[in-house]
Amino acid sequence: MEPTNVNKGDRNKIYFLIIVIAALIGTNGYLFFKDRQQGSRLVTVSAEKDKLRLEVEKIEVELDKVNALNLDLNEKLIEEQNLARKEIESLKRSLENDKITQADLEDARKKVAELQTFVNNYNKKIISLEKEFLFLKSTKDSLENSVRTANERANNLANENSNLNAKVKTAAILKIQKAEIVAYRTKSSGRKIEVNKSSAAEKLSIRFSIIPNELAEKGHHNIFIRVFDPAGNLLADEGNRFEAEGQEMQYTHSIFIDYNNDNSTYTIDWTNPKPYIKGIYTVILYTDSATMGKAQLELR
Repeated sequence: MEPTNVNKGDRNKIYFLIIVIAALIGTNGYLFFKDRQQGSRLVTVSAEKDKLRLEVEKIEVELDKVNALNLDLNEKLIEEQNLARKEIESLKRSLENDKITQADLEDARKKVAELQTFVNNYNKKIISLEKEFLFLKSTKDSLENSVRTANERANNLANENSNLNAKVKTAAILKIQKAEIVAYRTKSSGRKIEVNKSSAAEKLSIRFSIIPNELAEKGHHNIFIRVFDPAGNLLADEGNRFEAEGQEMQYTHSIFIDYNNDNSTYTIDWTNPKPYIKGIYTVILYTDSATMGKAQLELR
């Protein structure tokens, strides 16, 4: 079989087609590898953004933990935290940008690193402040406990002193050792005659002695008497009032005596503005807001 003769023009066309095909293959290969690199770069950028977002959230959580401690932060610490939070918000907005560049990512990485350093130093300051706060709180609690204990002791001592004073006061009260009542009338000559009939009685004379008491206050004591007639009526003026046994009372008559703890006998004379009646008259004596004792006399 004879070989086919190919003219020069056809040969040139073939070469051209081969070149075109090779160029197309090369272009497709370039575009393929470029697309793969672009996809890989996009994946890398997205992963880097997610990583930076996570770091920013961690930093924000650390700051939130500080606020949860409820410490009394000074103005400088508050200002530093506010600046950090503004930087965090700025980073969040930057990382939400879909058109972020590699240079932007690099800048974001630097800012995140700076924030991490800031948070580490900030936490050290907060830990120191918390220790100081706990120390001051412990000291304050200790002082409050000491004050509370001291107050309780003082109150206990005050109560003990009050009880002791009350006991001393009770022990110092003057009490009647012996008392008697005598009714008498005065003759025209001025001589006093003891009587036992109501019709003849003009005055009552209350004579009494006091139990010796070293605790009793020496000196003047105001003695109040209350006289009750046989019918149980108190013989007293409306304006004559004093306090005894924790209440206000009316008294019949009062005098001052000079007490020296020397077994003295004291006498109180009282004139009844009303006629005496038959029966038993009762006289109760008081001093220093307490009852001293009583005596009775029967008139026929």
